[in-house]
Amino acid sequence: MELVITIVVISIALVAMVGAFSGSMSRSADPMWRNKTIKLAQLYLDEIHSKRYDENTPIGGVPAAAVPTSCSSLGPEAGETRATFDDVDDYDGLSGSPPTGVNGALHSSYDNYVVTITVSCDGTAASVNGNQHAKKIKVSITPPAEGTMDFFVYKGNY
Repeated sequence: MELVITIVVISIALVAMVGAFSGSMSRSADPMWRNKTIKLAQLYLDEIHSKRYDENTPIGGVPAAAVPTSCSSLGPEAGETRATFDDVDDYDGLSGSPPTGVNGALHSSYDNYVVTITVSCDGTAASVNGNQHAKKIKVSITPPAEGTMDFFVYKGNY
């Protein structure tokens, strides 16, 4: 009789433990794909942020462009490719799956990721004098079978 009660108690304890761990096991990959998504976003944001503010900004960024490019003409100039992008707004509308670095393909583990970039004038929200004096860069990354993660950064005309 004691043996039967011991077996029943141990069985109940095992079922409870398996139930508790099964929820965490199904989400165990979350930190991995989140980390990969953040690294991919950082790759794109570093590349974009290293470019000058706009076509009227001299190399080095000083002095600031007196008359920045109009907010209605964002995007790459005619004939420009990603390899020749020279200012922030050239990246507006860039998207890709699989994502690539400026020098070519990334590791195959990123093959099912989708990257979309938008650039918009947002000087009013950034509290600068004039809407055209700050650009909001949004990098949206969708990992496979997960929701989209958005990353934002501002580039100012200074």
